[in-house]
Amino acid sequence: MASQPRPGQVTVFGGSGFLGREIVRHLVAGSIPVRAAARRPERVGVAGAEAVRADLRDADSVAAALQGADAAVNAVGLYVEQGDETFAAIHEEGARAVAQHCAAQGIARLVQISGIGADLNSPSAYVRSRAKGEALVLDVLPMATILRPSVLFGPGDSFVNALAGIIGRSPVVPLFGSGATRLQPVFVGDVAAAVGAALQHPAAPGAVYDLGGPETYSYRALLELVAAQIGRRPGLLPLPFAVWQGLATLASVLPHPPITPAQVALMRQDNVVTDGALTLGDLGVEATALEAVLPSYAI
Repeated sequence: MASQPRPGQVTVFGGSGFLGREIVRHLVAGSIPVRAAARRPERVGVAGAEAVRADLRDADSVAAALQGADAAVNAVGLYVEQGDETFAAIHEEGARAVAQHCAAQGIARLVQISGIGADLNSPSAYVRSRAKGEALVLDVLPMATILRPSVLFGPGDSFVNALAGIIGRSPVVPLFGSGATRLQPVFVGDVAAAVGAALQHPAAPGAVYDLGGPETYSYRALLELVAAQIGRRPGLLPLPFAVWQGLATLASVLPHPPITPAQVALMRQDNVVTDGALTLGDLGVEATALEAVLPSYAI
């Protein structure tokens, strides 16, 4: 089937973040005009993109960032609640604000970045907020596209680099529970490519995609893989989730906590592509293996 017309301009909310910046790079490389909207636009740093200030909690800034756009991407995410930066404010009300202003300006194509495992019935406030955000967006724009990536990896990420830092500092590394939680890490460049494809793929409007990498690993296996990459062989110590929850709660008062309750909640459940779900392949993107990218890390 033929692709939809390429959008004339795309506004990317969260354009200064790890994923958002990669999306901006990908679109710019495809000669698509991009407006990168972020609370701190000076952090976008992608040549060829227009950087503007926008905050999902500020309706006027959202509306202004969308002026003249043909499509939009919402890649804003939050792991730590601080003050008025809450899961409800960002993942729910913020996502709805983007959809509402798209609708008001006649912008039909919206890609909403969520996360694998989004579930309205989850015990995790973070996971529930992701699912609620999806529902609010689709209520306003039923033909929006929902992308649910698994944990992201790529040079400069906060996942593999965090694991490498822990392994490099300690001869013993604690596991989440027994370390059996399954993850399907996805390359940030593949998610960016999926966004670009979703903006043009004829089947993408109204569809939901689970985005995972080509391999599924236990958390223990991921630690062993990263440890081998940096030439370490740490001891792996099982640690009950209740202990992790307590540590994350205590750490949440820090400006940059090393572990958050949201991250602990995510590690309680498998983070993998759902059986029968639409995937990267349905958007024409071939998944990149973690082992292929690890050598490029500065770890």
